[in-house]
Amino acid sequence: MNTATPQTSMGHSSPLGFFARAEAWLDERGKGAWIAAMVLGFIFVWPVGLALLAYMIWSKRMFNKSCSHKSHRTHRRHMRHTSGNTAFDAYKQETLRRLEDEQDNFEAFLKRLRDSKDKAEFDQFMNERADAVEDDALPEPSH
Repeated sequence: MNTATPQTSMGHSSPLGFFARAEAWLDERGKGAWIAAMVLGFIFVWPVGLALLAYMIWSKRMFNKSCSHKSHRTHRRHMRHTSGNTAFDAYKQETLRRLEDEQDNFEAFLKRLRDSKDKAEFDQFMNERADAVEDDALPEPSH
């Protein structure tokens, strides 16, 4: 029996297994796939589209940058299997940990970069605003 999909006594996949596989498939493809599924649901069977919209809002998929970013990483950690070779498994685990750390560091770098760009733009705006106020405060030269 496959542990990834729950089986009924007749050997058929249960509806929950289908929905879990559909959710995983959509998560792998990102937010665009969820939105496309929702739109198609509204077009063909509007209650399905409404249900998908409600689920996306309830699960916070609508407001995340990427549907699969955090949940996929957690899913990967739980799905690691051993090969039977302890040296290889240790190497693989260390490599995956290092890559995840590098990804976290890169994402932190991008956030700092965006923050500094936002600060520079805001400072430029405030300087231009201060210059405009200063120009308005200067008296007009008399002729």
